[in-house]
Amino acid sequence: MVLGGRKVRVERPRVRRVDGGEVQLETYRTFHDEDVLTEMALERMLHGLSCRRYRHGLEPVGEEGYGTSKSAISRRFVAATERQLADLLARPLGDLDLVVLMIDGIVLAEHTVVCALGIDRGGRKHALGLWEGATENAAVCKALLSDLVERGLDASRGLLVVIDGNRALRAAVEATWGDKAVVQRCQEHKKRNVLEHLPKSKRARIQRELNEAWGQADADAARNALESLARRLQVEHPGAAASLREGLEETLTVIALGVPEALKLSLRSTNAIESMQSILRDATRNVKRWRNGRQALRWTAAGLLEAERRFRRVRGYRYLPQLAAALHRRVIAGKEGARTQKTA
Repeated sequence: MVLGGRKVRVERPRVRRVDGGEVQLETYRTFHDEDVLTEMALERMLHGLSCRRYRHGLEPVGEEGYGTSKSAISRRFVAATERQLADLLARPLGDLDLVVLMIDGIVLAEHTVVCALGIDRGGRKHALGLWEGATENAAVCKALLSDLVERGLDASRGLLVVIDGNRALRAAVEATWGDKAVVQRCQEHKKRNVLEHLPKSKRARIQRELNEAWGQADADAARNALESLARRLQVEHPGAAASLREGLEETLTVIALGVPEALKLSLRSTNAIESMQSILRDATRNVKRWRNGRQALRWTAAGLLEAERRFRRVRGYRYLPQLAAALHRRVIAGKEGARTQKTA
């Protein structure tokens, strides 16, 4: 039977009816179920216990037991993560009232996995899916978004998509949802890109100016401040100026939508999905060798679901209905503009 994370041998009492036939003991059936071993292997390995040292993390039960070898634990972990990957990729999304979609990639050795995180109207976060490949790959981006749509992700009332600014991903968002999706470029990614073009002596000051510009409550004021900064950088640091101008308008999306400051801090960057990925990195810290893409997908799925258990509502979630209303107004305005243009 299963005891203390291992299988131990016991003397099983056998009970027979007086009129013939054996009676199955409910207690024995419960303790004989090996599913708990798989669940324990999954949980302990995600929390840092390796296959080689697995038996040292088990509680003492007075029996040595078996089923705790490196190969046995590995088989159980593979089976559990395969099941989790299949469940994650088959999740229906039609019942989720999603307002925000965040997409970012994580690198595991030579493998890149693109992850998608959704935020519903109540501020709850949901791991939506994953795909092997980089966000620079247009085919990967289109495949991921198409998969989300096929599973029921509805953007008909408007959707805010927060991305790192990759062009292939930006094009895939537009091709999939058109005017229904509005893109917010991650301000933190943009900031890092700009600062990389500057000498270290100037980075603190430019970073402060960027933060002040994006901290404006008015999109026009923020735009003017950023364009002024780009003009001042143009002569001495043209690379930084060009980086700042590229996609500048999409770094102001949450400001233009009138998102209150408390919620704006949660949506101005991809920090929410990067926080989820940090839990994944912590769970995979003992993996010394990534053999193939399937292994990367299994571990990523397990890590995302583990992170999902720790999710809290996003800061400023009470203002998400206000954001949803603003997105819906944009969709309606876009339809009316298209009808006017067609009539003309």
